[in-house]
Amino acid sequence: MARSLRMLFVAAGSPATVFALAPLATAARNAGHDVVVAATEDMVPVVVEAGLPGVPATRRSMRAYMFETRDGTPLVLPADTATRLRFGGHGFGRLAAGSLPALRALSRDWRPDVVVGGTLSFAAALLAVELGVPYVRHAWDMGEPVEMDHGAAEELAPELARLGLPSLPDPQLWIHICPPSVLAPDAPAGAVTRFVPTGRQRRLEPWMYTATDRPRICVTAGSRVSGEQDVDHLERLVAEVARTDARAEVVIAAPDDVAAALTARRPEVRAGWLPLATVLRTCRALVHAGGGQTALTAMQAGVPQLVVPNMPKLVPHSQRLSAYGAAVTLLPGQDTPEAIAAACHRLVTAPSYTERSRELAAEMAALPGPAEVLASVEELAAA
Repeated sequence: MARSLRMLFVAAGSPATVFALAPLATAARNAGHDVVVAATEDMVPVVVEAGLPGVPATRRSMRAYMFETRDGTPLVLPADTATRLRFGGHGFGRLAAGSLPALRALSRDWRPDVVVGGTLSFAAALLAVELGVPYVRHAWDMGEPVEMDHGAAEELAPELARLGLPSLPDPQLWIHICPPSVLAPDAPAGAVTRFVPTGRQRRLEPWMYTATDRPRICVTAGSRVSGEQDVDHLERLVAEVARTDARAEVVIAAPDDVAAALTARRPEVRAGWLPLATVLRTCRALVHAGGGQTALTAMQAGVPQLVVPNMPKLVPHSQRLSAYGAAVTLLPGQDTPEAIAAACHRLVTAPSYTERSRELAAEMAALPGPAEVLASVEELAAA
């Protein structure tokens, strides 16, 4: 490394957007670079917990940007899938516009040599153009539908016009974290780095890293579940998964408040905010709602997956996993109790799912690590 560089990483409004960037940002700090990670105000604690310097790009939440226009008019989520994807892109466009003032102010005092933005962190692209520095686009998970970019471009038309740009700026480098075997065939060309699980951690207990003779199945509904309805849903899911095998041990990865309500009803179930990358290595299967970081963590552990996507944008990559043979995907309407139990039984008893999952884990392990991919970012910034 010729000199220390200033590297600005721009996340968004959920923990997954921070976790995806953390390995490369940490590698940059370990290499001696000056690193700052910007995110929404409510995500700055997540940045700090990951051991990185964090600053707020905006005090508003992601939800506020998603469901309100720039002048504060409330918005309703469309029912149509294609329209919903563009709707999401508009929300991320509003996040970008709302983040630019704080990012510009930061850059006046601390001018970055390169800006690394998460997949839908469009403020990173605009800021890099304004500053005349390289822009790197870093995947959050297994990819986002192109309709999201189209919606963001429509929302950011005024900002693009002011910069004299006909469309969203192209990055000088794309960094993917999904193994090529299950990456979207139309994904932009770029570097592929090894996925490193970086969730919130907790103190380990022996059962978390100790496999037993009973088939252990992990169930998670994601990090943002809350309320009585979600507890009811998780409880039903536990009952359905337990039908797989009378001996099956079900563990639930969920926020602690949701887990407490669940274990009050079913004291035999272990539930809580789990160190997923550790626990999954003792599991025979994972049941989840399709989140990309969750899917990648299971791939890294070599664990078959039952995916019940809860958003349209999660369907394509879930189906790619199923087509590869490492998962079963049940679309809305297909996820009956009987279908869930039958799918779990297949995942646990049919060796092919475990074999294909382990092949993906081996493919991921052979990819260049964040420190190796960092060299490409350094070359861009130093040019």
